[in-house]
This record gives sequence, C-alpha cells and structure tokens, in this order.
Amino acid sequence: MSGLYQTIDRNAERWALLVFYVMLVATMFIEVLRREIMSFSSIWGEEIVRYSFIYLAWIGCAAAVKERGHIRIDVILQYVGRRVKAVIYIFGDIVMLAVSLVALYYSYETAHIAYEFGNVTHGLRIGQVWFLAAVPIGFALVVFRLIQSLIRDIHDLRAGRPVYEGDKLFD
Repeated sequence: MSGLYQTIDRNAERWALLVFYVMLVATMFIEVLRREIMSFSSIWGEEIVRYSFIYLAWIGCAAAVKERGHIRIDVILQYVGRRVKAVIYIFGDIVMLAVSLVALYYSYETAHIAYEFGNVTHGLRIGQVWFLAAVPIGFALVVFRLIQSLIRDIHDLRAGRPVYEGDKLFD
C-alpha cells in the first residue's frame, strides 16, 4: 500500500468526524450568540447542526467498526481460545455485513428518490439528497471497513495470530 493510501485508510473517518464536529460546534455557538444577544436565530443554522450531527453519527459508526469499538457483548470471548474468538468475530462481521448491505440498499433508494424529485431543505434551500446521502455513505463506509476486518481476521486465523480486538478510537 502506498503511503497516501495508508494515511487515508488510517485517518479518513477521524478527519471527517473532526470537520463535522467543528462545523456543528461553531454553528451552534454562533446560533446561541445570535439568539441570546440579538434575539434572532436562523433556520439554516439549525439545519446545519442537525445534518452535521447525522453525518457525525454515520461516519462515527464506520470508525467504530474499523476499531472494533461498536457495542457488543464480549464476556464469552474472555473464556475461549484464539481460534474460537476469531471465528466468533468473523461470524459477527458476516452478520453485520449482511445487515449493512440491506440497509445500504434501502437508504440509497431513499436518497435516490429525493434526488429524482428534487427535494430541497427548508432553510438552506439546497438538495435534500446531500443530507439523506449521509446514511448510504455511512453504510458504504461500514461495508468497506467490515470487508477489511474480515480479510484481516481470516489472515490472522490462518496464520495462528490472535485476532484484532480493537484500539482506542481517539488516543
């Protein structure tokens, strides 16, 4: 893998999360000041905060899958051997991949319908498809990260190495 690809692979979700989080906090801060000082708020600010939060949630989901930081019950994993643990992780990733592919299909369909009908947001007056696309983009990232995880786990299982159990999302 090239250095650029490795950097993007390692940090893509982190940078996207940072961008959306800064956008959310900055807009919310401005809107609070406008509301408290000028007794005036805008509808576009509320929309930016709402849609930034939606993107944060879906990109964060992909980041959690990448780092194995998603919610799971792992009590059993403490009592089984390496090979069984790897098989359990692989099985869980396959189930999650199937669910993610179904969700990707239906969320894409929703965004596509909004695109075809030209729906726009109330405040920003831009295509609603850009905001509805957060869900299929998020699920596409989840699918990509699950495939990476499956490949890594299968290689680890074949090589007899312990399965990757995750790192901290933010150090």
